[in-house]
Amino acid sequence: MNITVVGTGYVGLVTGACFAEFGNHVACVDKDADKIARLSRGEIVIYEPGLEDIVRRNAAAGRLEFSTDVSAAVPRSLVVFIAVGTPQGNDGRADLSFVKEVARSVAHNLDSYKVVVTKSTVPAGTGRMIREIIETERPAKHAFSVASNPEFLREGSAIEDFMRPNRIVLGTEDEMSAAILKDLYRPLYLIETPVIVTDVVTAELIKYASNAFLATKISFINEMADLCENMGADVHAVAKGMGLDNRIGSKFLHPGPGYGGSCFPKDTRAVVEFAREKGVDLRVIQAGIDVNDSRVPRMMVKIRDAVGGRIAGKTVALLGLSFKPNTDDLRESPAMLVLDALRSEGARVRAYDPVAMDAARATGRSDVVYCADEYEAARGADALVVATEWNQFRGLDVARLAELLGGDAIVDLRNVYDPEKVKAAGLRYYGVGR
Repeated sequence: MNITVVGTGYVGLVTGACFAEFGNHVACVDKDADKIARLSRGEIVIYEPGLEDIVRRNAAAGRLEFSTDVSAAVPRSLVVFIAVGTPQGNDGRADLSFVKEVARSVAHNLDSYKVVVTKSTVPAGTGRMIREIIETERPAKHAFSVASNPEFLREGSAIEDFMRPNRIVLGTEDEMSAAILKDLYRPLYLIETPVIVTDVVTAELIKYASNAFLATKISFINEMADLCENMGADVHAVAKGMGLDNRIGSKFLHPGPGYGGSCFPKDTRAVVEFAREKGVDLRVIQAGIDVNDSRVPRMMVKIRDAVGGRIAGKTVALLGLSFKPNTDDLRESPAMLVLDALRSEGARVRAYDPVAMDAARATGRSDVVYCADEYEAARGADALVVATEWNQFRGLDVARLAELLGGDAIVDLRNVYDPEKVKAAGLRYYGVGR
């Protein structure tokens, strides 16, 4: 099958590469000429384990190409995926400017039947908007279908999530588009992946409901962590006891400085706003947002306690900058929020992240000292703060850290260390919900 994927960001590039891996011919289109030139040379513009191999293999096989010319790609394709950004606007709503632009481009190049599919996360009702744009601006009355195929890709695990998904959601408006999209995902039938076929607006809501629920689950366990600290309980035992109930499950019950990244913060705010437009007050989701917004200030209380109450003039080693492990994504990263809070209170920050150092330097925070490794960051610091739970941070030599630190505190915002081992090395331990 011939496919066009418009947008070569995280979602678009992974989607295009993986569909090519399924044996389809895929044209990934983007108006950023520099990005397309780099991708055509085999340079991967984002960090995602396994993506580079898939891109290079399928480009070499002729199944994957990169272009800035949407007018050449769309006529050759049966399916056109919209995978452009939907950034948060000043009012909290999703900005659909790029989606509208793609819809117009499809309309102007519609020369035969196409299935136009939103892969981007878009508010409920966007499919109807896309249909109206194409119907209004197409030069001839060629038939088309609009569909929604939301993505559920976790950064750092995107290839596995695409190749072995929990489910495929297809929101369609007719039997023909449903059949075409089912055929596109046929390789996943061998592993018996559940396929949910529904109408377009329901599929759009499934995406938002899923992300909002997971974000709220994180906020819930963070509130329980606060209660555990107050009561002298252990949040990890509480989370384990909860998670063994199959109705609850153990995932996303890990306390810390809150959720971040490109999805949860933006999507929770967006669903609250477009629900409000419809007269529905999503109070549970709003409470989850409020809890998340309070996490970094609460983490700063721990850091102040660790350095004697006043951060100004102190040196803090910060381990982790990305919002989660296995990505260089800094968007709404709790670690970066901690970094900025430290800077605003006058701390000298020595930072290290296994992957996100270049991305952090590019943000222009020139007062931060970016270190070669974890131990260099710790040298002379009054406290060490673990802000992202990279696996390599779990096995650090705590005794060596004790020798390198100028102070004697570890503030473990991800609870990666055994408090007793830290204390045995002569250090004070500050965790979350312990």
